[in-house]
Amino acid sequence: MKFSCFWRCVGVAFCLSTASWAVAQSSGADGSPKTVRICDDRGCAERPINSATFDTPANAVQPVSPQLQALIQKADADPRAAYDLALRYFRGDGVTRDSYQALQWMRKAGDGGVLPAQLALGRFYLTGLEEMGADPAEAASWLERAAIGGSAEAKPLLQQARSAEKDAKQDYAQREKEKNTWYILWSRTAPYYWYWQDRAWVCHFCR
Repeated sequence: MKFSCFWRCVGVAFCLSTASWAVAQSSGADGSPKTVRICDDRGCAERPINSATFDTPANAVQPVSPQLQALIQKADADPRAAYDLALRYFRGDGVTRDSYQALQWMRKAGDGGVLPAQLALGRFYLTGLEEMGADPAEAASWLERAAIGGSAEAKPLLQQARSAEKDAKQDYAQREKEKNTWYILWSRTAPYYWYWQDRAWVCHFCR
């Protein structure tokens, strides 16, 4: 009996400490949210802002669900939704992974003034994307727009793109290294703007 009580107490203490850790991790150092409440067929729960929200295998052929159709309709009118749709195409999150479709939607978002889209496009064209080769001139165009929009990260990349325009012999191996390192990190951590809640898309970062 004493042995059983001991382990019961240990379990309670563990749960309390885990709950405290979860609360501490729910926001960043600047107070910005690190989690978002997502409601789906499994119920509602707090999840990381960059979490996959459809829980589908990568590269699996996905039917066009009502959720996805609703997001596509939003993406036609809202560039932030276009950015989310592009990100989902890159990840294969709720849709068949398709880098061509992803790039088209990302360009729509960039043309609509979405700063993360402009920065991402600048990087894509600076280093190349999958089978697509680098295009320093196109990269410079997007990075310039991102820099004007206030992206500090875009400014040194813009100088790099302009230098690459002048030097067609830029080290290919270095570009490949930068492409793979950045792309893997970005595609796994970039947050969405819109989340499916209560049978509708809700924008959590549209201010």
